[in-house]
Amino acid sequence: MGTDNRGPENIADILGKLFTSRGWGRKNDRMRLESAWATAAGSELLKDTQVLGMRRGVLEVAVRNAVLLSELTQFHKRGLLTKLRLSMPGVTLTDLKFRAASW
Repeated sequence: MGTDNRGPENIADILGKLFTSRGWGRKNDRMRLESAWATAAGSELLKDTQVLGMRRGVLEVAVRNAVLLSELTQFHKRGLLTKLRLSMPGVTLTDLKFRAASW
């Protein structure tokens, strides 16, 4: 007759659609990134940095001053990448980029 009855929909599919439509998945991803950064960076670095987001496997972090930006890029990047990869299993993290910012 013209009706399409495929039976009950899987609850995981329903929740996935709900999370996507409400933007909750992105918020959860953001919180996961911020939590991983806080763990990797520690309280001293955390007060002068801020997670901007992740694009194509590159985590972007805003840094409050140029001296710290240089220090992070030159001396701490590799160690921070290692810590981040350990705290985010299943996430492909290829690089860490620091950007000058003020807030």
